[in-house]
Amino acid sequence: MARMSTPMPVEVSDHGSTSGTLPVSRPPSVDALARSISSTGLPHAICVDIARKAIADGDASSAASRADAFKRTLLMPVINATGVLLHTNLGRAPMGVQQTDRAMNVEFDLATGDRGSRQVAVGELFARLCGGEAAMVVNNNAAAVMLVLAALAYNRGVAVSRGESVEIGGAFRVPDVMEQSGATLVDVGTTNRTRLGDYSKAMARPGADIALTMKVHPSNFRIDGFVEDTSVAELSTLSVPVVADIGSGLIDSNCPWLGGPPPAWLADEPAARQSLEQGAALVTFSGDKLLGGPQAGIIVGRRDLVEACKQHPLARALRPGGLVLSALQSTALAYLDRSAATTIPFWRMVATPLGELQRRAVAMCSDAAIGEPEAMLALPGAGSAPGVSMPSFGLSLPGDYHAALRAQATPVIARVRDGHTFLDLRSVDPADDAIVIAALRTLG
Repeated sequence: MARMSTPMPVEVSDHGSTSGTLPVSRPPSVDALARSISSTGLPHAICVDIARKAIADGDASSAASRADAFKRTLLMPVINATGVLLHTNLGRAPMGVQQTDRAMNVEFDLATGDRGSRQVAVGELFARLCGGEAAMVVNNNAAAVMLVLAALAYNRGVAVSRGESVEIGGAFRVPDVMEQSGATLVDVGTTNRTRLGDYSKAMARPGADIALTMKVHPSNFRIDGFVEDTSVAELSTLSVPVVADIGSGLIDSNCPWLGGPPPAWLADEPAARQSLEQGAALVTFSGDKLLGGPQAGIIVGRRDLVEACKQHPLARALRPGGLVLSALQSTALAYLDRSAATTIPFWRMVATPLGELQRRAVAMCSDAAIGEPEAMLALPGAGSAPGVSMPSFGLSLPGDYHAALRAQATPVIARVRDGHTFLDLRSVDPADDAIVIAALRTLG
């Protein structure tokens, strides 16, 4: 019987190659590779997953870049240089509220020692702020609208102008929300013209059971030309309550917290206080738009209607947590003590003089040795005051640096148009100018 030959042992040199053969390479251990990327600050378990996938793909050297890519999918601070002050993709209103690390009396009555309601304190502040009898808070404005309709118009009709039966961001459609709430949409008028008589006619139809009329702020578009709509004051003359969904969260059209006349770009924006004064039974709006607070939905108006919303089963499913309530409380107090123009970041951006923005732009171009100062137009954003803008100033760079700025340790989000990159300083906190300058220096 022939003897089987024994393979010759492979001799490995000091340089990791074999004598007379191709180099033999062994992948690193998963644990060793995971530890090598621990400086990213990611938890070890995630580093292990990343290392395992890199090794399985035969590309262990990519572990560090994979870890960085994963880290940049997490929430992190960015600098908004787009000039869109309330940028939906960047969290809308930036928050200047510091949270406590202690427990809070979210549902605890300090006077009696008994269980309390999370709606009392913040609700009373917003009722006072808006001039309503009562208020409550849910987790966003879509939730506020749905809760109002479910509590007050279930299996009944709600009259809405065809021109206000809209879709806004995130495929939020008024008819769909009504369907989910159990209310029935009753279209009145036409897309461009709806009169008070159209509502009266709908309510007078045989078998009509109209529980509410609803005035919806179009939010992210407007119709010009041959148009007519029905005001809250006119709707309030009908026999059913008016719900004004103003959306954007302007508290008072007079903007008393600014210490001067309201900005011209707010001229056509509906406000909570004025909507109630004109006869709305309830007003609903967002917390993270013109209000300048956290994501939330506020319902304010008649006490009996707010109470009906509080008692509805959906109220528990839609209620906010202590962090949101605390931030909203700080926001409301800033309006009540007239400090909103300096303590709420959105209103600080709005109130910054144009000359100050120009001075910063000139200084930043000089310090970074790149770009030119340029006049720009900033936008409120998030569907607030559609179609309007405010004068601003920033930097213009020839070329597309959008990706390079976004790749910085603190990402700088800019705009690109016609082969130029634009950084609008109205949406940039002055405290971040040094970070922006450092980022610009990397582009040279």
